[in-house]
Amino acid sequence: MDQISISNITVDVIRKNIKNMHLAVYPPTGRVRIAAPLSVNEEAIRLFAISKLGWIKRHQRKFEKQQRETPREYIERESHYFQGKRYLLRVKETNGVGYVDLKGKTYVELYVKEDATWEYKRNILNEWYRVELKKIIPEMVQKWEKKLGVTVKDWGVKKMKTKWGSCNIEAQRIWLNLELAKKPIQCLEYIIVHEMVHLLERHHSDKFLSLMDYYLPNWKHLKEELNRIPVSHADWSY
Repeated sequence: MDQISISNITVDVIRKNIKNMHLAVYPPTGRVRIAAPLSVNEEAIRLFAISKLGWIKRHQRKFEKQQRETPREYIERESHYFQGKRYLLRVKETNGVGYVDLKGKTYVELYVKEDATWEYKRNILNEWYRVELKKIIPEMVQKWEKKLGVTVKDWGVKKMKTKWGSCNIEAQRIWLNLELAKKPIQCLEYIIVHEMVHLLERHHSDKFLSLMDYYLPNWKHLKEELNRIPVSHADWSY
């Protein structure tokens, strides 16, 4: 990956077998990326970036204002999100293995031993998120396999530092970010569709965008919603 600099803004440049240049500004830090055809020289890319400078800055300002979560401490009445809704944490004592219980629309209860460490509390809650996410994914994948006419041979959930999802086209396997358990279900579906469409079109090309428009017409709205919801203190992007 190459980089260019315009007006003190660093732009990542990725060359692909595509017809047109595509510009993106990613939350939460406002990272800028241009996907350019293999035949386009650096000067043309630079001129394209300069012509879009106002658009880039507007989007970066929007992400700077986005609400961010502070690092979680797993203490009483701390805010935690599940499927796009905010819950208050209740920390309760148990003599057995830690577990999580969702109480109505207000509380998420974390049962741990009295001397449980911060890391243990985090791991118990994350494992609960993982289990809950895995309850939803299979039905969504099956639904979209029929709609798209593709086959997902394998899928998984893991912590991902820079993406909401990824697709290994050769293995027909998709990975989903564990953080999606905190987001609305429709945002999870958007990411699943995005990754599965890559089984029809590898790159974020005009064809890819057309497929997204056809199969999930409101995908841009869902992307905005995903990026508008408070993000983790870690730097997610998409």
